[in-house]
Amino acid sequence: MKKFLKITMTVLGGLLAVAPAAMAQTSLRLSTYVNEVDPRYEGFKKFAELAAAKTSGRVKVQIFPSSTLHGWSEGVDAMLGGVSDISWVPTGEKRLPCYAVTSLYPMVVDMSKQIELDAAYSALMKDEAAKVGLVPLINSNYSYDQEWWFKKPGADLSKMNGMLVRSIGPLVSMMIETWGGKPVFIAPKEVFQSAERGVVDGINMGVATYSANKLWGVMPHMVQANMFYGNINYMINKKKFDALTPADQAALMAAAKESEAWLKPLYEKSVDTDIANAVKQGGTVTKVPVAQRKAMADAIATKWNPEVDKSCGMDQANKVRALFAKHSAK
Repeated sequence: MKKFLKITMTVLGGLLAVAPAAMAQTSLRLSTYVNEVDPRYEGFKKFAELAAAKTSGRVKVQIFPSSTLHGWSEGVDAMLGGVSDISWVPTGEKRLPCYAVTSLYPMVVDMSKQIELDAAYSALMKDEAAKVGLVPLINSNYSYDQEWWFKKPGADLSKMNGMLVRSIGPLVSMMIETWGGKPVFIAPKEVFQSAERGVVDGINMGVATYSANKLWGVMPHMVQANMFYGNINYMINKKKFDALTPADQAALMAAAKESEAWLKPLYEKSVDTDIANAVKQGGTVTKVPVAQRKAMADAIATKWNPEVDKSCGMDQANKVRALFAKHSAK
């Protein structure tokens, strides 16, 4: 009997010793610039829900919207410094040189396989991100809605005639300058005041962000050109990711992919609805003909590609361009 009790206590002791590790919970802080009325916020909530479900509660994702943890250009520093664990990486981030010049790229995207395009793009950026200490996690697509707004209706993108236009990075600045305008960088949360006070004559931004920040009321005239591949990738601190078990790593990646697919139709419907509602309230939409927008995108790509070659290296640059060519609208 004593021997049996001894064995039982030994087994129970072993179970108690491993129980805390098995039940340990990892909390991940996800930082985003989108606010709580943006449809992408619902996507992040879905991701958090899926991450918890797929890891049986071992991984908890806390969402911090509206740039509450850090500013637009500080995502990498925030992740490496421990301010956030998952954050957006803006286009133009110099520590990720290839991502910096290709996460926003001039092309007309075939949206039918956008999820596959984003996944393949992130896979190409994985090694570069690892060198910095990051892992690509969530593709925050804005190929569908990265557009332009102006004070007056019917603006011609190719003839900006000295207008001051909000830019989000070097590529957009090149576009604006090529078409005769003057680029002005303004962080998302500062755009409303800038537009309201006349600091800029035009704005380049995603429709979802534009609508969420109620900008239609101050600059209601849109030019719909659909000439960008856009992927503001949300990455995770590699040390934090590597500390997860292989099963939980796989579950987190699966949650990200599933949340992207879940969000896509909702996001696109929301964008379409925002545009339709703005038109009902006096806004205007000038659509650039397909042939013109392809010609404009191709011309900018020709000018931009030397930067891509230099930043990515020829081998990687060619892989990225081949991927984009495969998913370009015909």
